[in-house]
Amino acid sequence: MINNRELSKKISDFTEQRQKFVFAINFDGTDGFVSTPEDAAKQGIYFDIEGETNFAYSSEKLGDKRFDIKPISYNDYKKAFDTVQYYISRGDTFLTNLTFKTELETDYNFREVFNHSKARYKLLYKDNFVVFSPECFIKTEGNIIKSYPMKGTIDASVSNAEKVILESKKEFCEHTTIVDLIRNDLNIIAKNTKVEKFRYIDKIVSNKGELLQVSSIITSELSEGYYSNFGEILFKMLPAGSISGAPKEKTIEIIKEAETYDRGFYTGIFGYFDGKDFNTAVSIRFIENEAGRLYYKSGGGITGLSDSESEYEELLKKIYVPVS
Repeated sequence: MINNRELSKKISDFTEQRQKFVFAINFDGTDGFVSTPEDAAKQGIYFDIEGETNFAYSSEKLGDKRFDIKPISYNDYKKAFDTVQYYISRGDTFLTNLTFKTELETDYNFREVFNHSKARYKLLYKDNFVVFSPECFIKTEGNIIKSYPMKGTIDASVSNAEKVILESKKEFCEHTTIVDLIRNDLNIIAKNTKVEKFRYIDKIVSNKGELLQVSSIITSELSEGYYSNFGEILFKMLPAGSISGAPKEKTIEIIKEAETYDRGFYTGIFGYFDGKDFNTAVSIRFIENEAGRLYYKSGGGITGLSDSESEYEELLKKIYVPVS
């Protein structure tokens, strides 16, 4: 792991040299790694970014596995929720992503989770953590940069689930806030920013059934010479708006007050550069090993229209592994 200055420089150096590499950056932007795919594998670091991978998959069947959770109590969650609502009432934040860690007891090991999970973006970092994320952070295609903010989750088994989530005023406001925030972030580092597609549905299969999530697509144009300073560009966009909130700087202060733990690499980003373009993800759907105990980290966006019981249930619904 290296600090943010070294990370930024190494990312820019690799990009300028058109060197293929995998990387990850933590939520605070203070820690991370950058490595060639081959060197990463030697260290027990594996990735799969929409099919680009350094992992040798096994066809071995997974079988039924224990997956028991010990979540934070509703009362403890409500205290943090009320803290966020206090700052919303003051106008200090319009949207805050509130998360917690849940103790997990399971027969899955991290390698099995990585091998069998069906997710667009996966990262296994030694025995420390495993990520199976559905959410893209940014992609580049030449000098076009695209972001895919994901905000809004519902159990697909709910009657008329797609209609319910798309017509929810709370979910609409939350998603619109994040789209506006990401658009502003892109305007800082690029030009001609526009929303290409607003609020479409992604379907996710898990060991607990199907979930629907709402995403949008935002595009912008980077300068032609962006290869030489892409590390700096990345850090200007961090942390990701969908897992922090708006306005970003003040909301991060509120997150650190309301939450009871250090997020670490959860809600950071990770990705792969193929020698030409970037494809990166937000580090959500995250299991971490802390001194031999496993924790699943999850949460959701809080607005002035949020209901504490519904938000607590959403936190729990996001505790799954995408295997069927």
